Amino acid sequence: MGGADAFARMWAAVLTETGYVAMDRRSLVEQVREYTEVLLASLRADRFSPEPVERLGAGLVAMRLAGPETLRASLQLIGADLLRVTGSGDLKVELLPAVQGAFAAGFATAMQEKIFRDQETIRRAALEARRGAEVALLASETRFRAMFNQAAVGIVIGDADGTLLEINTALAEMLGYRVDQLRGMNVDDLRYPDEPAALRQPFDEVSSGARDHYRMERRLRRCDGSPLWTDVTVSLVRDELGAPQYLVGMLEDITDRHLLEERLRHQANHDPLTGLGNRALFTERLNAAFTRGGDTRVGVCYLDLDGFKVINDSLGHDIGDDLLVAVAARLDAMITGPGRMVARMGGDEFVVLVEDSCGRAELVDLAEQVLTALAEPVPIGGHRLAVSASIGLVERAVHGATPAETMRDADVTLYWAKADGKNRWASYDPDRNAREVARFTLSARMPAAVESEEFYVDYQPIVRLSDGQLIGVEALVRWAHPEFGRLGPDQFIGLAEETGLIVPLGRWVLREATRQARRWHDAYGDRAPMVSVNLAARQTEEPTLVADVATIIKAANVPPSTIQLELTESAIMNTTGGPLRTLRDLADLGIRIAIDDFGTGYSNLAYLRHLPVHAIKLAGSFMEGLRDSPTADPADAQIVTTLVALSHALGHVVIAEGVEDPEQADRLREFGCDNAQGWLFAKPGRPEEIERWLER
Repeated sequence: MGGADAFARMWAAVLTETGYVAMDRRSLVEQVREYTEVLLASLRADRFSPEPVERLGAGLVAMRLAGPETLRASLQLIGADLLRVTGSGDLKVELLPAVQGAFAAGFATAMQEKIFRDQETIRRAALEARRGAEVALLASETRFRAMFNQAAVGIVIGDADGTLLEINTALAEMLGYRVDQLRGMNVDDLRYPDEPAALRQPFDEVSSGARDHYRMERRLRRCDGSPLWTDVTVSLVRDELGAPQYLVGMLEDITDRHLLEERLRHQANHDPLTGLGNRALFTERLNAAFTRGGDTRVGVCYLDLDGFKVINDSLGHDIGDDLLVAVAARLDAMITGPGRMVARMGGDEFVVLVEDSCGRAELVDLAEQVLTALAEPVPIGGHRLAVSASIGLVERAVHGATPAETMRDADVTLYWAKADGKNRWASYDPDRNAREVARFTLSARMPAAVESEEFYVDYQPIVRLSDGQLIGVEALVRWAHPEFGRLGPDQFIGLAEETGLIVPLGRWVLREATRQARRWHDAYGDRAPMVSVNLAARQTEEPTLVADVATIIKAANVPPSTIQLELTESAIMNTTGGPLRTLRDLADLGIRIAIDDFGTGYSNLAYLRHLPVHAIKLAGSFMEGLRDSPTADPADAQIVTTLVALSHALGHVVIAEGVEDPEQADRLREFGCDNAQGWLFAKPGRPEEIERWLER
């Protein structure tokens, strides 16, 4: 509260100095104190509303504090002084220009209305002067002259053709002429050279008698050629027959207000750090480009500096800000021109707009230029800082597209550029975007799919090569998606691992597989197949994995030896510490452990022999070399022979995956491979198909 009181007293002192206040000091401070509360409330608002602040500006005019010095001093206070004196930490500094603009607008509007009322008084006085008797005319003339010459606003009387007949001192001073120099000049002599012809139409309508008055903002030419912004009101005085006789104009100098509005408009549309256009200005230009329609094309380059956070964190935000300024200067010098603009979207993100683009090649060339320009180190604070950028490109026709869609796609391609390795550009690809959307859709749907049992398990037989006997099955999860239909694991397992849903999904698959193992054990006894279930590396990191597996097997009431857990070679060879203890604890439960896709990665064989592994599953990629065809690679046969011998030496059972024709099976028997699975024997299928196999 103390800060607001101090600011109110400061403001009241300024008002007293710049104008006459028709109230005592205490009443003025109380009035200004109420105004201060309105300003503070506006700077705290979630959504700024200009009307309360505009009423404050109008309030000063109502108190007869209508001088330009009063406005200028008040606007200066409603700035840094307001923040400093009140000391309110919850004020939104970014709203300050809008508050100043609303205050100035309210002041100007009230002043214009006051001037308009004065104009009407003058016009009526002029009419009364013509209608009265000679004595009354003389008295009216005296009063009119007093008002005419002493008025603070510019007043001019001209004939219907626009020739200036009478000019008061205020107007002459505004324009930089003497009164006698202006007398006899025509209105056209004061027009600014580049004024649009359409602005002359209201004057022509009044001078011809088609309308009685008009009011508008006009830019006039001073004696020295500089512009003078004015608020002009022109009224028509008719003769006894109603024909146009005189034109009375009243002009207020609003140059200061216009410059303030321009400054506020610039602040609202430009980034204060770099001086580039901001998001608002960019959006305005982009929307304007899309309104042209026809064959118009636009291009957008959305770029983000790589590693900027590291520079900020290691060298400080001052260095980071200097770097942003230097990057903005390079981009501005290289890009800004007719039909092009570069803007800062916030942080270390910049965006380039190319209006009327010539095609994707133009955007690609521009992106390459940007990458080259940024590669040159920037000397800042004794450092030579090199930066790179990731850039997303979108180039398209405006027909059939929207600005929002274009920016969304640019943001997506920027993400692609970063994901692909940074320091590069990526162009929008609708097919890739469709795949990404599908991945997101699947990822978002997956948690509910686990709960709603949209997943199911197929089983692929594992047979003994020596006699073709079914000895096991591999459980393979499938997804019956309500929209996309049947999905294989290659379409969603990666997403499950990325999102962490592989843990509950893997637990569900193991539960389903052990229940099925129990049903087969009840139906076929010792002939029931072993059930092999894939285990993701992420699952081995779960501290409750062993307890969960033990609980599931106990609930299914199956012998642990009938369950086999498969891990890929790369996952199992990286198991150290906790994950390795987890594997050993699982093996201690009596569960079999298998290495899946063996031979595709780098294996530390000395480490392998200490792992609790029971079976090796040879990668299906080696099977192609076992075909009886000219394209078969003899090296595959040698590799398979070596891997089988190695596995047997370590005491592991060998299972070959991906066996598709009899020649491959024969070669595997020749090499001493124990078991195999693949389309030669059966594709993955429902439990009923496994049961038909068992009943042969």
